[in-house]
Amino acid sequence: MDTKWEADPAAAFARRLGKSSHELGQTSGNASCPDVWELENGDVAVIGSDLTADYQGRLPAGVSVDPGERLVVIPRATVIAAKTDIPDE
Repeated sequence: MDTKWEADPAAAFARRLGKSSHELGQTSGNASCPDVWELENGDVAVIGSDLTADYQGRLPAGVSVDPGERLVVIPRATVIAAKTDIPDE
């Protein structure tokens, strides 16, 4: 039996995956996003630009953004930098 995944809003931030936006040269000033973080329960939090409304009408077949969800976009460089910190399993 499959169990539906539910986000745990009480999970604390554990560690950044990859480099900060400052290290990647993706931000100026005091802005700190985009970012990727592992939570203490192993889930991953992504901070980026909310483009839900922009993509809502052109999602691929079988893809949806359910109520309470947001489609967030982050730069490719942020994902590549995080890859070395993400375990294979």
